[in-house]
Amino acid sequence: MNSLLYSFAGAAHSKLAPTLMLIIYIAMMVVIAFYSRKKSRTLSSYFLGDRGIGGWMAAFSYGTTYFSAVVFVGYAGKFGMSMGLSAIWIGIANAFFGSLFAWWVLAKRTRKMTRVLNTRTMPEFFEKRYNNKYIKLVSSIIIFIFLIPYSTSVYQGLGYLFERIFGIDFYWCIAIMALMTALYLFFGGYFATVLSDFIQGIIMVGGVIVMLILMMRAPEVNGAEGLRTLSDIGYGFFPGFNAASGKLIDSAGFNLIIIILLTSFGIWAMPQSVHKFYTIKNNAAIRKGAVISTVFALIIGGGAYFNGGFSRLFFPGGFPAGGADAVVPEMLLRANFSGAMLGLIMVLLLSASMSTLSSLALSGSSALVIDGYKGYVDKKASENKIKGILRVVCLIFVIVSALLAALKIDAIVTLMSISWGCLAGCFIGPFIYGLYSRKITSAAAMVSIISGVTITVIMTVVFGLIAGATGFGGVIKAGIQRAPLTGVICMIFSMIITPVVSIFTKKPDKEHLDRCFSEAE
Repeated sequence: MNSLLYSFAGAAHSKLAPTLMLIIYIAMMVVIAFYSRKKSRTLSSYFLGDRGIGGWMAAFSYGTTYFSAVVFVGYAGKFGMSMGLSAIWIGIANAFFGSLFAWWVLAKRTRKMTRVLNTRTMPEFFEKRYNNKYIKLVSSIIIFIFLIPYSTSVYQGLGYLFERIFGIDFYWCIAIMALMTALYLFFGGYFATVLSDFIQGIIMVGGVIVMLILMMRAPEVNGAEGLRTLSDIGYGFFPGFNAASGKLIDSAGFNLIIIILLTSFGIWAMPQSVHKFYTIKNNAAIRKGAVISTVFALIIGGGAYFNGGFSRLFFPGGFPAGGADAVVPEMLLRANFSGAMLGLIMVLLLSASMSTLSSLALSGSSALVIDGYKGYVDKKASENKIKGILRVVCLIFVIVSALLAALKIDAIVTLMSISWGCLAGCFIGPFIYGLYSRKITSAAAMVSIISGVTITVIMTVVFGLIAGATGFGGVIKAGIQRAPLTGVICMIFSMIITPVVSIFTKKPDKEHLDRCFSEAE
């Protein structure tokens, strides 16, 4: 406790402005948590916001869940250094494919069908859509397991930033963030996350705009001169497909395409993002939300990667000592921003991450409690009992993620890519086809889900062996460096195997399908 007080005292003495901004932000989140208690009396209100969320709040909730410190720190740092300004195409693609098209294709259909089937989670949707009780159990276990590394990567991204900017020990940073997440999840549930997402989204938009203006004015960038310099040294807006290794797979252009596919289409099947569509009030809110979320993604995603694209000007000799995870924190310090501006940027990044953390904890915990416990252990459990258990499991999810982050298991980008790729590879086929096609069978959905995990394991080993690694640990460590490519392979396989297996397996019951699609079509 004394070390924590000492750290805060040192930070307040040397960097008073950012510390005060941080304290104000934390106080605001605490107020929201306690205010939201009245809005979370039932399980439906705690987990779904009573399915009455408007367009603005739904759009900001979707966007703030989409973009976290993983994007600002891990992805922007790594791909900004390796791709330069061309990394901005990731943010632009995320806006149009990951936001606008996702809302157009999924939102209305998801809202209608989940209401018709009375489902609250993705595993519940699979169970009732495919009339298979085992698919819920398998998918809920996968969701809980693979959302943890995603959550861990967010904690790590924020921890590195706080340690570098505020001088607070990495482990205390993790503890503070975990406590905040647990607080407004325990008391407020989904309404608290949506309300805080809206406020955090406003902070993010303002923070990104200010950050980019200041970054363009930094001596290392010097406005348009920095853009010209990056283009002249091969890190402009259009990447090449040549690599030092001579392999296409190592080129900036190839990896840009892979990251765009993973991050823009993987979101279509991520449980914590799809969950936003369950809660939207009406079709008018969907139309409004589609536009707002796209503009939000353009500003936040495009801004994050554009900012990362300048990193090569700050580190012309290559990655700094801390590797890809240290690029953005070091770049912000070298840009000589004022204490107040560093405080604003830190609150921006904290806002981006807290919303993601709460959504991940809620989605991961619901898979275990609503789908697992309620579905198989105690089917007669009351709504109040389930709500109480869900709150406790949310706390456990937060603690486990924070502990893993404290171990600094691996790079931020790798952790997120493994989680994102595997989950999207498992669910994208069964979910999208399940919304629109009557022909998709239960067996096909199960094959896709099991194949997603299997291919992730197999491709990790294969890529590790191709890299020339030896020993089990070495092979796995080398193989997961190709996690983005593995994820894209899983997603493509799911979209192909799901309809193919449906051709050769038992057709769904017509009466059951009529119940699923009658009101949704």
